Amino acid sequence: MRLGMMLGYSGARIELPAALVQEAERLGYDVVWTAEAYGSDAVTPLAWLGALTSRIGLGTAIMQIPARTPANTAMTAITLDQLSGGRFRLGLGMSGPQVVEGWHGQPYGKPLARTREYVAVVRQIMRREAPLHFDGDFYRIPYQGPDAAGLGKALKSTLHGRADLPVYLGAIGPRNVALAAEIADGWLPIFFAPEQYDRVHREHVEAGFAAAPGKDRARFDIAPMVQVVMGKDLDACRLAVKPYLALYIGGMGARGRNFYFDLACRYGFEADAAHVQDLYLSGEKLKAAFAVPDGLVDAVALCGPRERIAERLSLWKSSPATTLNIMANDAATLRLMAELVL
Repeated sequence: MRLGMMLGYSGARIELPAALVQEAERLGYDVVWTAEAYGSDAVTPLAWLGALTSRIGLGTAIMQIPARTPANTAMTAITLDQLSGGRFRLGLGMSGPQVVEGWHGQPYGKPLARTREYVAVVRQIMRREAPLHFDGDFYRIPYQGPDAAGLGKALKSTLHGRADLPVYLGAIGPRNVALAAEIADGWLPIFFAPEQYDRVHREHVEAGFAAAPGKDRARFDIAPMVQVVMGKDLDACRLAVKPYLALYIGGMGARGRNFYFDLACRYGFEADAAHVQDLYLSGEKLKAAFAVPDGLVDAVALCGPRERIAERLSLWKSSPATTLNIMANDAATLRLMAELVL
């Protein structure tokens, strides 16, 4: 099992924990990931960190598909990969309809089909076998719409990328998880519950593999994010995780269209998730956080004293996860995980 470091996205002001990332690199962490929502982007911080490190992998978790054309994403990926000496990993995802339509001003319809085409275009650019031609339902290159100038020319990237640059998908829903297993090199789960893998996820991962005959399953990287909060007071440690869970279950999506809420339900927390969502959407965010059950926190995070974290970590080690992307804000926790895993 490998270790990664998940940074997420920033609040009102961006402050990169460069020293922590450098410590993670020194400890042998495999990769550091950045994210984006509707504020800081994932690429700029990663480029900054790439210049301050020399060995650790650099991944986006995730770059939003509706935010960039596939050609622009490929250009960015190849550029960062070359500048970093081959350390880049391209994590992609659709985000949700509120962000896609409310922030990027793009339609959200048929997200799986759009993702499939997007990845296909990116890979075609990276292979650089021929000038880019793609005739899909969402991407038609060269563009030939009714408002086209008629001067579009099929082009090949002047920058030579590598065809095997790893592509990951951030996926939550069953069909999206299957798509990741089919077309990507890795899956970036959020709120991954190792004890629930066989019941909730396995059949969808296997369905994706079945749709890609000849795929090397052993190289498919299941790389979940896991919050780690170390301390003597277990309740206090759990409480540090609960506002984050409440934000996603309660507020990251509309009622009836919230992927994180649906995931909590699939994990068996239907009533709790509904209560958290009701409180959050009514403006009671603090109460929503306190309403997150301890059982859900323990299912998806590692909390408490060192001994308890070590004991609970065995669940993750025995799961199909191949990389644990640690979300922590102190060097002591990074060192602990390195001692327990590496």
